[in-house]
Amino acid sequence: MIVYAQDVTTWGNCVVDGVPTLKCFEVVFNNLLTMSSALVILALFIMVTVAGFQYLTAFGNPEKIKKAQGTIRYAIIGFVLFLSAYLIITVIGTLFLGDPQKLLHFEIPSQ
Repeated sequence: MIVYAQDVTTWGNCVVDGVPTLKCFEVVFNNLLTMSSALVILALFIMVTVAGFQYLTAFGNPEKIKKAQGTIRYAIIGFVLFLSAYLIITVIGTLFLGDPQKLLHFEIPSQ
């Protein structure tokens, strides 16, 4: 029995006779972006949760409050960087290619 991490037959026209071609790099790259985006959002959520817990359990200790505020600050900076990277990619795809999805659409020119 053969087990695949992802069924390559559902990848569209990049599979020729059941064998993935170089065109399938587009699908793999898209999967990596989706997975990394989910991990970034999960990390930001954990950072804010931990910082909130630190802030609540500081009991007026200025050092602990400052540490919790720093963690929240870095989480917000990380979110802003993540969001701005997404917006930059979308704007570049829209302005120069006419469609933001075309930026991740790789084409190999044929001769």
